[in-house]
Amino acid sequence: MNEQGAAGEAQAAEYLTKKGYQILARNYQATGGELDLVARLKKTLVFVEVKQRSYSAFGGPIAAVTKAKQLRLDKAAVQFIKTHPDIDYGDIRFDVICILPEGIEHIENAFCPLRMTL
Repeated sequence: MNEQGAAGEAQAAEYLTKKGYQILARNYQATGGELDLVARLKKTLVFVEVKQRSYSAFGGPIAAVTKAKQLRLDKAAVQFIKTHPDIDYGDIRFDVICILPEGIEHIENAFCPLRMTL
């Protein structure tokens, strides 16, 4: 990961922590993908994709979370859940945090799991 990416993820983690989230993992490496942040808010397990851009044109950072990327995140989330049976959660969601020069945009429930089966 490059310095800018690491800084963006650190900024996103700090933002979530201030909002009451507990950060469970950073840069979780899974077969075929990576989860930038895994967090919990009360009983909700949240998988967070962090996108940082110096511009918001062409759909901004959220446009980079394609269906193919969503599928990789979905698979990585399943692997995380299976390898962490001790984590207590009720719901699961996928968020995207966009870091732009003008600030942070947090998109909760940015997409639904595509093929998540546990």
